[in-house]
Amino acid sequence: MTDRMADPLARPASTPDHSPEEARLRRLRIRGWRRGTKEMDMILGPWCDALADRRETCDLDALEALMEENDQDLYLWVSGAVPTPAAHGPMIDRLRAFHDIAPRA
Repeated sequence: MTDRMADPLARPASTPDHSPEEARLRRLRIRGWRRGTKEMDMILGPWCDALADRRETCDLDALEALMEENDQDLYLWVSGAVPTPAAHGPMIDRLRAFHDIAPRA
């Protein structure tokens, strides 16, 4: 009798276990690419990819709060056209740094 037959409910070796953090990152990745405006898709999508691939790190609670904002406000904050609310300042700064976007003077 093989090990597989001994435990028919065992996960296949090819199925990874996903932590709650990984599940959040996967959801954020999808939300980053499906915003509603192409401009924000192109700004948030690659950053969320980098986060999900562990090339970047951030406070996931702060990122989720940022993702709740509407695209028009986000775009104005990232571009520096209007001041960023203090609550989102650190995340907008990291997003700008990721894309080498300098805020307007």
